[in-house]
Amino acid sequence: QLQVVESGGGLVQPGGSLRLSCAASGFTLAHYGVGWFRQAPGAEREGISCINGVSSGSPYYADSVKGRFTISRDNALNTAYLQMNSLKPEDTAVYYCAVDWTCYGLLHGKFEGWGQGTQVTVSE
Repeated sequence: QLQVVESGGGLVQPGGSLRLSCAASGFTLAHYGVGWFRQAPGAEREGISCINGVSSGSPYYADSVKGRFTISRDNALNTAYLQMNSLKPEDTAVYYCAVDWTCYGLLHGKFEGWGQGTQVTVSE
């Protein structure tokens, strides 16, 4: 399995921002699609954003984060990011990044690599 490591989670007040990072090691991230998922306690895992490795099409965003979150990647650093703005308490969850050849695969349950997760808590 390909190795990716998330970082950047934490506690933030409603309306605040965080940037999550997904660092790849041992492989070239540029060749893969990168997806961000989250899972809150008692809830199903939700695919919230995805970006393909080779520029083809626009990134995917779930309706729950559209307009607030932005996915990006820095191929020189072998890292992908999720910029999260205007955070709400309902964004509280463990956030995971995952990689596969395409976003289609990622959003249909196919993974070549899956991170350990980073906790995001949005609270006063």
